[in-house]
Amino acid sequence: MAIFDLHHPWLFVFGVLGNIISILVFLAPVPAFRRICKEKSTMGFQSVPYVVALFSSMLWMYYAFIKKNAILLVSINSFGCVVETIYISIFILYASKEARRQTVKLLVSLIGGLYTLIFLVTLFPLNGASRVQVAGWICVTVAVAVFAAPLSIVFQVVRTKSVEFMPFTLSFFLTLSAIMWFAYGLLLKDLCIALPNVLGFFLGMIQMLLYGMYRFVKPAAELEKKVPEHVINMVTVGNSEQIHPLNSEDMIKKPHDQEQNRESIASLVPMANDQENEELPGGDLAQVNNLQSLQTPVLIVCAA
Repeated sequence: MAIFDLHHPWLFVFGVLGNIISILVFLAPVPAFRRICKEKSTMGFQSVPYVVALFSSMLWMYYAFIKKNAILLVSINSFGCVVETIYISIFILYASKEARRQTVKLLVSLIGGLYTLIFLVTLFPLNGASRVQVAGWICVTVAVAVFAAPLSIVFQVVRTKSVEFMPFTLSFFLTLSAIMWFAYGLLLKDLCIALPNVLGFFLGMIQMLLYGMYRFVKPAAELEKKVPEHVINMVTVGNSEQIHPLNSEDMIKKPHDQEQNRESIASLVPMANDQENEELPGGDLAQVNNLQSLQTPVLIVCAA
C-alpha cells in the first residue's frame, strides 16, 4: 500500500508513533476498571466517556476504510473499538440498575441510532470523493466535541486550584498523540485528520500549564479539614452533679489565672465535702472519704 512506500517514510513513522501513544491513552482507564472489578461496583464512575470514545473510534475506522491508504488509522481505531467495548461491558456488569439503563440507552442512541444514520446517509446517496469528504467532516465535528470535553475539568482546576482530577501523565500523552496525528494528517494531506489535533494540542498544553501552576497549591477543601482542637477540663467536685468546666487554652495562656483556678477548686472541694458530711449519717462518712480518692478529672476533646 502507499502508506509503506519509501517516498513516505515520515508518514509511516508518525503513524506508528501515533498508534503507540494512542494505545497508552486507551489503556489509561485500566486501573479504574481493575478497582471496579475488585469492588464489584462502578463506584460513581460514568459510562459516557467510554461510549463516546467507542462512537468516535467507529466513525474514524469507517472514514479510514472509505478513504483507503490509511491502514495505521484503521489499526488504532480497531484497537480502540475493542478496548472501549471491554470497558463498557465491565461497566454494565457491575453498574446499578439505573446506571445500566442509562448506559444501554446511550449505546442505542449513539451507536444504534446516530452511527447507523451517518453510515446509511454517506454510503448510499453519496459516492467517491463526496462520501469521503462528508464522512471526514462529520469525524472532525465529533473529534472537536471530544477534545472540548476536558474544558470542564480545566474550569474546575481554575476554580478549585486543585489538579486532583487532571493527572499530568494523561495530559502529556494526549498532547503527544495530538502532535503525532497532526503530523500524520499533514503528510497525508488530509485536513480532516490534521485539523482536530491542532485543538487537541492547544488544550493539552493548557492542561499541562495549569498543572504546573497548581500542583503545589493545597485546595481550600483540604485546608478546611484541619480542624483545631480545644481541650476542656471537666473537674468533678464532690458529687457528679457539680461539674465545673475549665478552658485549658486560657489556663495555658494565663499562668497567674491558672494558679487562682487551682486555689478556687481546692477551696470548693472541702466546702462540698463539708456539705455532704452534714447531710450524711456518721456511719457513711468513712465510705465517702474513701470514694473521694477515686475521683479524677474528665478530659473532653471538642472539634470546633
